[in-house]
Amino acid sequence: MSTFDPVTTASQLATAYVQAAQTQTDTQNTKAQATSAALTKLQSALQAFDSALSSLSLKKGLTQNAATLSGSGMGTVTASSSAVAGEYPLFVEQIASAHQVVFTDLPAVPVPMGGMLGISLAGGATIGVDFSNADMDADGTLSQSEMARAINQAAGNEGKVTAMVITAGGQTQLVLSSAETGADGQITLDTSDLPAGAFKASLDAGAELTPARDAIVWLGAQGSGVRLQQASNTFTAIEGVSMTFTRAMTTGEAPITLKVASDDGGTAANVKSFVDAFNTLRKSLNDLTSSGDASSGVAAAAFASDSGIRALRNRMDSIVRQDIGGVRLMDFGVSADRSGTLSLDTTKLEKAMTANPDGLDELFGSASLTASSGLLGSFSSYVDVWLDSAGGQIQRRKDSIQTMQKSLTARQSRIDLQYDNAYQRYLVQFTQLQAMQSQMGQTTSMFDALFSSSSAS
Repeated sequence: MSTFDPVTTASQLATAYVQAAQTQTDTQNTKAQATSAALTKLQSALQAFDSALSSLSLKKGLTQNAATLSGSGMGTVTASSSAVAGEYPLFVEQIASAHQVVFTDLPAVPVPMGGMLGISLAGGATIGVDFSNADMDADGTLSQSEMARAINQAAGNEGKVTAMVITAGGQTQLVLSSAETGADGQITLDTSDLPAGAFKASLDAGAELTPARDAIVWLGAQGSGVRLQQASNTFTAIEGVSMTFTRAMTTGEAPITLKVASDDGGTAANVKSFVDAFNTLRKSLNDLTSSGDASSGVAAAAFASDSGIRALRNRMDSIVRQDIGGVRLMDFGVSADRSGTLSLDTTKLEKAMTANPDGLDELFGSASLTASSGLLGSFSSYVDVWLDSAGGQIQRRKDSIQTMQKSLTARQSRIDLQYDNAYQRYLVQFTQLQAMQSQMGQTTSMFDALFSSSSAS
């Protein structure tokens, strides 16, 4: 008589008992996990595209201009799309500097028991420094480091004046520096409230290390052009142009030339960055909605039959073809092939820019929340419908998936319980059957032995 294992048999029968429910749950769980992973990929793709839109918006237009200064080592200059092409003579009379006052070889002085040091800036800021608690090592005297710490941490300072200790050539110096360049950063010390003595005298003996000066630049020749004076060395008086000067010129020197011209390469690079970002997003959407290929064993993608994701892709294609201000992308050399992939013809772009210099920026507009317009604005608004963390399409789908996964987890718990109950029931039954089989085997053996003995006699 053949034998069997009750444990194996019970396990097999219990598995068969829940097989249908388990298969359905596994299928749904696999689909939920695939959908969740696909949503994450979709979110990443849309966020990358939205980031590209924001970067283009920060440029204040896709049209780029290039700016140069004729003088060697004069500084740096940049031009935005709003800059007007042309040449501008400039004379840099003076570079702005921050005021610095130095106190050389200050001796360690007794801690003042009262009075405040007043520090004022020409722009109106005032700082009161109390040295009575500045003796950090409690030796009864103030070192220059303790003085510097007290000034830097004084109420109301907040970085307006910086004190630091410098040791060079055997001399220790306390240097006070204004945080800002320009005449308004002029530092003045008021020691009138401090007790008379070595401490007060040492602070009254400071020397100017660097004067507080405004930057002075002439638009035109020195003395006859338009005088520009400000605290910073970065000038933005010419629309769309930012100039930062690092060297002053000498009287009688010929003005330098600021030249602003269109930058065809920079403009093309901006348009290309949009084209690349769009194509990357579209490829991701194509991959997520791929129907697969059964003949080659390629499975369908998670959103192969999802009408919402296909609508997203179609809406993107629709926006990229829209007419704004009477112009479209194709007018500036951007075309789409049969698959929807964009490409840029730089020669056509340059010709279009010559014929319509302002058209490109009007077409693309801005994705800024305060000034949404053009293609960038349309794309950004629609992408936000999907990316909005409060009630966007992706978040709503994620919430739905989470609800489903919780339901599947609960269902799996019920299946596990059904399996355990069935297993225990079958185990008892087949354990009893095994015992009966064993008993029957023993009885059969006994009869075989008995009959065998009878035949022999």
